[in-house]
Amino acid sequence: MAEAKTLDRVPVYRVVHFAVMAALVLGGLYYAWTGLPAVTETKDKREAEALALVQSHPAIGADTILDAMNEHVRSMKERGQGVRLGEWRVHHVEDDIYEIRVQLRDQSVRGQWFEREFIWHAHMALKKVNAASLPADGVTPKAPDAEPSAPPQASRPG
Repeated sequence: MAEAKTLDRVPVYRVVHFAVMAALVLGGLYYAWTGLPAVTETKDKREAEALALVQSHPAIGADTILDAMNEHVRSMKERGQGVRLGEWRVHHVEDDIYEIRVQLRDQSVRGQWFEREFIWHAHMALKKVNAASLPADGVTPKAPDAEPSAPPQASRPG
């Protein structure tokens, strides 16, 4: 009689064991698919080119935008303030225009946290970068105007 009860429990134990193992494997695959950087790397060669165009673009106070962002993080850490630079994200907007975003969280001297989102538009056909957010505008130098505009002259009747 004791052997019959033991035999009944073995298949249930195996089913539960199999279900737990399947859940762990599926959870691991889901995490790898959605969370690992190697899987979420830029899928499109043009996206990678747009990201490189923005990161290598000249910056105010630094050689490149990437250098400016990294220098800000380094100086904040040196002062003992909290700082976190998020992942660079690329989104295809239309035709040859890509939008590049990165979030920066930094801590003020008083301990308050601030989050800023830097947004640039990369025009691949023109090889041109435009700041598309106020924080990005503070890092990106202004492009010189092609033709300086003169203020309109008011004509006075004589």
